[in-house]
Amino acid sequence: MTLGDAAIEQEVLTIFAAQSARLVQTLAAMPADASALAHTIKGSARAIGAFSVADAAARLEAAIARDFDTSAALADLGEAVAEARAAIVAVLRRS
Repeated sequence: MTLGDAAIEQEVLTIFAAQSARLVQTLAAMPADASALAHTIKGSARAIGAFSVADAAARLEAAIARDFDTSAALADLGEAVAEARAAIVAVLRRS
């Protein structure tokens, strides 16, 4: 995605860290567009290789689609995003 450009990599990771935190916070209220927001996180996470976040977002998206209780899936997504953000901070500090 970044074609080896470290500056672009840093920018993409910074954007993902901020966006994912915002979206998880928004999802806590389960707005009408929650499925679309989960889908957005899933795609963004896959694009940067944050596959645990993508998998958690997919589980949330599926729970919403099936009208299941979303609390566990939302908690899992929050944890996955927190772990990814910590990893991103570590990567950015090394840069």
